[in-house]
Amino acid sequence: MKLFDGGRAPNPRRVRVFLAEKGLEVPLVSVDMGALEHRQQPVSSRNPLQRLPVLELDDGTIITESVAICRYFEELHPEPALFGRGALGKARVEMWQRRIELNLLVCVAAAFRHIHPAMKDWEIPQIPEWGEANKPKAVEFLRLLDGELAQREFVAGDAYSIADITGLIAIDFMKPARIRVPDDCANVLRWHQAISSRPSAAA
Repeated sequence: MKLFDGGRAPNPRRVRVFLAEKGLEVPLVSVDMGALEHRQQPVSSRNPLQRLPVLELDDGTIITESVAICRYFEELHPEPALFGRGALGKARVEMWQRRIELNLLVCVAAAFRHIHPAMKDWEIPQIPEWGEANKPKAVEFLRLLDGELAQREFVAGDAYSIADITGLIAIDFMKPARIRVPDDCANVLRWHQAISSRPSAAA
């Protein structure tokens, strides 16, 4: 088994944080995305979308997409449960994971990909207006999330989950996207500080 990894890029990091929370070590194959190595044969032959991460099992089976890879490891190693417990708990985690992914991470990624000069050869065409349009969308969702986090410790309930990991990744990605968490989102700031202090956040 080996995991083709893209360093500090959001989705590869999401899987590494998940694995760290599980206490699992998977051999990594480092791919230099800055040098566009993810577009070269070792990755493109395994994932025609040329995206990371890519998990290759011992029998050659390929799994792509970060949450799918995380679900695979959740099934193999169910403790600690990072996709929730029971029907309701799993549904809540799925709900918040999707909400954060679609309303925060996607918006932050659009801002970064369409505005940052380093992405001009990646995002063709690069549309700065679209990048700017996504910044207030991300902030609007953070204000919604702030109200939710006033009621509980973690995004989807009383336990840390994949939804918190996606939130951590999204907010950390806001820095290169040049988006700030509003100062009045005290609950988001408290939560982010807490999950950033977990050892897994350094993965």
